[in-house]
Amino acid sequence: MGKIRLTTAQALIKFLNQQYIHVDGEEFPFVEGIFNVFGHGNVLGMGQALEQDAGHLKVIQGKNEQGMAHAAIAYSKQMLRRKIYTVTTSVGPGSANLAAAAGTALANNIPVLFIPGDTFATRQPDPVLQQVEQEYSLAVTTNDALKPVSRYWDRITRPEQLMSSLIRAFEVMTDPGKAGPATVCIAQDVEGEAYDYDEKFFAKRVHYLDRKAPVERELHGAAELIKASKKPLILVGGGAKYSGARDILIALSEKHNIPLVETQAGKATVESNFKNNLGGMGITGTLAANKAARQADLVIGIGTRYTDFATSSKTAFDFETTKFLNINVSRLQAYKLDAFQVVADAKTTLEQLAPLLDGYESDFGSIITELKEEWNAERERLSKVTFTRENFTPEVKNHFTQEILNEYADALNTELPQTTALLAVNEIISPDSTIITAAGSLPGDVQRIWNTSVPNTYNVEYGYSCMGYEISGALGVKLAEPDKEVYSLVGDGSFLLLHSELITAIQYNQKINVVLFDNSGFGCINNLQMDNGGGSYFCEFRTHDNKILNIDYAKVADGYGAKTYRVHSIDELKAALEDAKKQEVSTLIDIKVLPKTMTDGYESWWNVGVAEVSNKESIQKVSEARKQKLETAKQY
Repeated sequence: MGKIRLTTAQALIKFLNQQYIHVDGEEFPFVEGIFNVFGHGNVLGMGQALEQDAGHLKVIQGKNEQGMAHAAIAYSKQMLRRKIYTVTTSVGPGSANLAAAAGTALANNIPVLFIPGDTFATRQPDPVLQQVEQEYSLAVTTNDALKPVSRYWDRITRPEQLMSSLIRAFEVMTDPGKAGPATVCIAQDVEGEAYDYDEKFFAKRVHYLDRKAPVERELHGAAELIKASKKPLILVGGGAKYSGARDILIALSEKHNIPLVETQAGKATVESNFKNNLGGMGITGTLAANKAARQADLVIGIGTRYTDFATSSKTAFDFETTKFLNINVSRLQAYKLDAFQVVADAKTTLEQLAPLLDGYESDFGSIITELKEEWNAERERLSKVTFTRENFTPEVKNHFTQEILNEYADALNTELPQTTALLAVNEIISPDSTIITAAGSLPGDVQRIWNTSVPNTYNVEYGYSCMGYEISGALGVKLAEPDKEVYSLVGDGSFLLLHSELITAIQYNQKINVVLFDNSGFGCINNLQMDNGGGSYFCEFRTHDNKILNIDYAKVADGYGAKTYRVHSIDELKAALEDAKKQEVSTLIDIKVLPKTMTDGYESWWNVGVAEVSNKESIQKVSEARKQKLETAKQY
């Protein structure tokens, strides 16, 4: 067998170029490119290897390690986990900045490869710049912090270790049942060390994404449960989207009159305008979906993790009468809520299950249509909500006083409600555009009221709800679908936290549209405070002399080179959106909106840590109500 003498970093890049994935008869490269922020832990190793021969890999210079990692995650998500970007960082703070992004990828089961630099394997010199030191072990480095947020983690301290480590990393990333972030830390001296690698290591390697079929026991058990139920409900999770189960979901729903409800990850698997799609379920769900869930005697969870938001902290169902059937490629997830488990691919399972359900029809009858019509009427009402300085209170959440609302209206020069603005965006942008958001009140609003008419146009990260994903992720989506528009819906809080990859998008001529909803504060958390009996405490953005901050975000983005707009009314918003479509450069629309003008909970409940001892009667009441509510929640 022949040998090739390469540095560890050169071998890594050569290996990445030879990784392919095979899905449903199609074969294509798995690794699209590599994001980098170079520092002393990776510039002389990884940087040299890429400069010498990057192969087909697209190399993109990021501005913040967390930001570029989020872009890589959004890319993989938009590509239905069938392509990835790699991310390389320096040692120390560079790798520590990956932690939030790694958690995001892990919570959402998104494959991405992280290659952070590490300290010297020789421990000479020691300690190096940016190295932390622990008295209990010289082996501990910053990269150990990435262990709990990685699906696979390894440290390379010898060049030959790279071979087994990378094969294992790609096995994990290409397994639908355990897909997630793989972290391979490489000591910075080892990156440049040479080794005679076997030629076979660099041969084309195909990773087969075979669909796991259900066994006969699983199929017949699932069919019996469904046929014995009167009002089954299909909960569409992210696994259904990644499996490509849209067509069979629609067919089964229509034939057997079974309503569909969605998780955040599952939304846009099936279009919102499908007659039996009742929308998002749970805390950020629609009234229609939550009402249907309470009537259901069987919940068919397809590719879902049953997070507390989807289940309203396990109070969305009547556990005395409701059974669960879970179809999931992950055995861990299939066991949730003591369900009957089908550990298999969603699309394959539903297609094989279909003939076993012939003759069955649910008892929902016209209820699905009635619930959908009721919700559509509520959505229409929200699109027409208006406020004036003389009349805020009837529609505003959380007992904000007229005086405070007028203060915001004056400070931001606006009377525009958030929901009204959001529905206008939904109406005006092209239906095949993808929206992206992650944190604050916007994920709740879009899951409820955003209508999708084209599949896979909803890239909302709510498994980890990581602030800072929104703009970075928009870049990732644009890289995945360069011919379509992408809109980052972001609050002012998330924008301030992380927006550096807007510069990267402009730098690489990847047009993204940032739609910034500015209510001068952390509005979602302020709602949480006040909904649970507290006051408005340190969640509004106020100056030292208690004035509301009014930041000109358009001026910030204008300085980066984006086309910008300032919006205070619906007419201004419509004009900005239409003009933004014509631009070739990235855009930012700075929308001033009123606080407390988001959608409400629609008969859902969220279990949060309310103080059991307080001198405020309002908090005492909420705490007591929480105790009573917990008695009805399932404990597993």
